[in-house]
Amino acid sequence: MSFESLGLRPELLSAIAAQGYTVPTPVQTQAIPVIFEGCDLLAGAQTGTGKTAAFALPIVQRLSENIPREKRRKPRALVLVPTRELAAQVSEQMNNYARRLSLRSTMIYGGVTIQAQIERLHRGVDIVVATPGRLLDHAERGTVNLSRIEFLVLDEADRMLDLGFIDDIKQVAKYLPPKRQTLLFSATYSQSIKQLADELLDHPRRIEVARKQITADAVTQTVHEVARSRKREMLSFLIRQGGWNQVLVFARTRYGADKLTEELLLDGIKASAIHSNKSQSIRTRTLAEFKRGDLRVLVATDVAARGLDIERLPHVVNYDLPQVPEDYVHRIGRTGRAGEDGVALSLVCPEEKPLLVAIERLLTYAIPRQAIAEFPHVAAKRTVRVKEIKQADKVTKIRKMQDKQANTRAPAKGAAPRRGKPMTERPAPKTGRRGSRMK
Repeated sequence: MSFESLGLRPELLSAIAAQGYTVPTPVQTQAIPVIFEGCDLLAGAQTGTGKTAAFALPIVQRLSENIPREKRRKPRALVLVPTRELAAQVSEQMNNYARRLSLRSTMIYGGVTIQAQIERLHRGVDIVVATPGRLLDHAERGTVNLSRIEFLVLDEADRMLDLGFIDDIKQVAKYLPPKRQTLLFSATYSQSIKQLADELLDHPRRIEVARKQITADAVTQTVHEVARSRKREMLSFLIRQGGWNQVLVFARTRYGADKLTEELLLDGIKASAIHSNKSQSIRTRTLAEFKRGDLRVLVATDVAARGLDIERLPHVVNYDLPQVPEDYVHRIGRTGRAGEDGVALSLVCPEEKPLLVAIERLLTYAIPRQAIAEFPHVAAKRTVRVKEIKQADKVTKIRKMQDKQANTRAPAKGAAPRRGKPMTERPAPKTGRRGSRMK
């Protein structure tokens, strides 16, 4: 099947061709006709399957058939996503299609000033891509009018529930008209997802396009067993030995991500971290640098990395194994996308063996182990270098302190030597209880 056979307008076909796509993915082939029919949709689709275009293309085309003449348009399509990064990516793709058909799109998420978002909404938009919390804030303030929504999309609904957005989603739904088309996309079908679908969807058509294998066929998975204290050494060794130029590394905590980034920089490997403690502007700039190739390593936590869309990402490394087995699947799904091959490596210490067992139970197969014979000899050099750097820093600080003390004690050139304490440091004369009257 071709994109032309799906009934898309020429403007959208040219946008697709400009992106280099020629054949629709399975989720696009199945979802686009259902959306054109006007039916609610419950779709099982993993990240990297092309699901954004699956709902964006038909929604944009349907909206373009009846563009309001009013200058300040009210939103007619709403896409809810779990994270700011995913909001930015979905909005970018939606904009690419919408502007070709004279439609306006904007994104709304927390962590940035709300005033700029209010101004954009006031000017009028057709499509809103938003995270639930910030959108609910706008709805309660009355700065967004959701009474004309024709399409509601819940993207990565399972992740939104994991992050605790269930109540926010239900509150947002109260501001929407009951007559609308609702599309729910989820990588997994938990009981919570089924309950949410029962509440929000009306006799939905159901499609399942997830691969039979839970992980992508194009991803080569390997486990390297290593002591926790030597993980960073092994990571640096693998990056250098393999000549890797673009690596996404997952750390379990924000502190761990920052610490690993510092250690990689000491190794001379250009790296940066993104996590929820970083401002949105920093996260956006860091991600852009990584995509351009200005950064060799991007260290991320699960929340920050969910939904990241990086074309042709060759390597993913689990520096720390995730506590939830399903997160392993999402992590390695960042690579091996759109027909490209990818490599996913996990550095596993003895304490993480139970986590590895849980992941392999989910996958229903054992991940191959691989030993690196030359690693212990090569990696030991780095420890010496760190000690040398720390010792050099300590010596430098001591010398600076000594120089500062010497400069404080030494009189200026040509000045008369000091005698006694300066006037400002002399103690005030004692006056006794009665002050100046005491003789």
